[in-house]
This record gives sequence, C-alpha cells and structure tokens, in this order.
Amino acid sequence: MKKASLFIPCIVDLFLPEIGEATVQVLRRLGVDPLYHKAQTCCGQPAMNAGYRDQAKKAAKHLIDVFGDDDVIVSPSGSCVYMVKHHYPQLLRDEPAWLWRAEELSERIYELSQYIVDILGIEEVGASFKGTVTYHESCHILRGLGVSDQPKRLIQKADGVKFLPLPLADMCCGFGGEFAEAYDYISEEMVKEKVGCYLESGADLLVLCEPGCLLNISGYLSRNHPEKKALHIANFLAGTGGGG
Repeated sequence: MKKASLFIPCIVDLFLPEIGEATVQVLRRLGVDPLYHKAQTCCGQPAMNAGYRDQAKKAAKHLIDVFGDDDVIVSPSGSCVYMVKHHYPQLLRDEPAWLWRAEELSERIYELSQYIVDILGIEEVGASFKGTVTYHESCHILRGLGVSDQPKRLIQKADGVKFLPLPLADMCCGFGGEFAEAYDYISEEMVKEKVGCYLESGADLLVLCEPGCLLNISGYLSRNHPEKKALHIANFLAGTGGGG
C-alpha cells in the first residue's frame, strides 16, 4: 500500500475538519495509507503575509523538520502547498542548509487533486453526484501551482455529473487571507460577483479546492442564497458534506 503524509492546514483543522476527514476517506479508497504527524502546525503563510518573516521562518523550519523524512506530502489546500513550494526557498535563501532542505521538500508536496491525477494516475475515484456541477479556479491553485485540469477531470468522471463551465472561473472570490479583513468592502463585492457567476452557470453545486475560498463563498451563500451550496473537492469525491 502506498503511503502519503497529510498536511492539514489551519483553516481545515480549526473550521473545516470535515475536509480533512474526507481527504483521508478518498486516499484510503484509492489504496493510500494516510499518515498524520501530530507535531505539524501552521505553514507560516499568515505570518509571512502580515510581514512577520522571522515568525514565518520559524514555522517553515518546524514544518521541514516534521515532514523532512516523508516521501510524499498531500494537502487539501493549494495555498499552503504554494507557500511550502515557492515561499520557503525565498524565506530561507540566506541559510544554505535550510534552503537545500526547503527545495528538496518542495519536490515532494502536492495539492490533493494534483496528487490523485498526476501522481497516482487516477481520475475515476468512485464519486457520484446526480446533478450539474461547476468549478471555481482558486488563485493559488491555478496561478501558483498550475493546477486546473486535474480537479475538473475528477469532477467530470463522477457518476451522474453533468459539468457546466463557470463564467469568469479564474476571477478571485475576494478571500485572499488578510485581504478579506483589511478590505472587507471590496472582498464583499468580489464574492458577490463570484456567486453571481455561479448562479448564472445554472449549476446545482459549486466545487472548489481551496478551504479559504470555501469559507468565503459558503458564508456569502448562507447569507444570501441558502438554497445553493459550495463544496470542497475532498468532500465531493468522498460523497460527504451534503453534496449529493
């Protein structure tokens, strides 16, 4: 049986634990034994975005120590994967020993849909949904990791699904971590426009791969369109979270 270490980001751990549980279910269904290191903590992205580079470095070194011996690390959060793959080498560029470890680790960490499709070579995971589905392209996953086709292939292979394109699918939902707090009035208009595109698509369900986007979009939906739902791809593939 293949093994993969789980990197569970803060938002999932604190607010959306069902995503972590679904990730485990999907990996086990695909013959992967998921390992969880209890010593793992935040990747340091919030600290880095706020300008606290020393604290971000401390978090980065801790994560490197925790996952340093694992062959494969999988996370249901593309922004955290992007942080490890691209920002760790930048943060640690003046410390050669740590830079080498960061660069080496960056080759072994994957976003969930990327791991399933590109590494396992699987598109049919036994998922099902009776209805129409569309997909939101989260910024870090699309622009940072270059992941776009992988989640859409997984969705389209689900039994009973009719896939519909999302207008302006690559437009930011307005979350952006601290952006949503610092510029809440702009963020509100952006998520309003994103949800408008979802409604325009005519889809029954919106699927996405980023927990932060899910919090933002689901929050707006619950306040303004409670009949509509957004779901993380892990829950969609596992058949959990009320998606179908």
